[in-house]
Amino acid sequence: MRRLIWMMSVSVDGYMEGPNREIDWHMVDDELHRHMNGWLAGAGAFLEGRVTYELMEDFWPTADQDQAAPPTIVEFAQIWRDMPKIVYSRTLERAGGNATVVHQVVPAEVLALKAQPGGDLIVGGADLGAEFARHDLIDEYRLYVHPIVIGRGRPMLRPSDAEVPLRLIETHTFGNGVVLLRYERRDLSPAAG
Repeated sequence: MRRLIWMMSVSVDGYMEGPNREIDWHMVDDELHRHMNGWLAGAGAFLEGRVTYELMEDFWPTADQDQAAPPTIVEFAQIWRDMPKIVYSRTLERAGGNATVVHQVVPAEVLALKAQPGGDLIVGGADLGAEFARHDLIDEYRLYVHPIVIGRGRPMLRPSDAEVPLRLIETHTFGNGVVLLRYERRDLSPAAG
């Protein structure tokens, strides 16, 4: 079964973007980009909210046409174009190349998607990630913690009554100080012993 992975870049104080949606503090250098390209190339689909989709769609489809684009940018532009995308939006009626619009998160439909063959499903965006978390659909949290405190902005996680037990499965520190933290759900059922 495919896993649902929520991938997010966050500041040390837990924000995924500044108060005006700025992400210019993200420290994505060549090493980090190569790492992301390497594992995202094997994904089965990108699941995104409208805002994340529009932000990505505005840049990546033609990013490799810039003669000055570094190889990591050229590589991800190809990954982006080829990857199936599911865009969750209440307002968007259709999306561009290789994308399907879905108007609401229906847990049974997401479970059916996870049961299909192929690579893991990558969730992008705070609102959509929070919605998947609310329905207890996330199998792995993949956080890229950037070495900066931005003080305010949009937090990755909203206040919630849900308690999700996690198990750390990987850490990695990149040369620029970004730290990857990978957590998977921990099964606390009696049968898990």
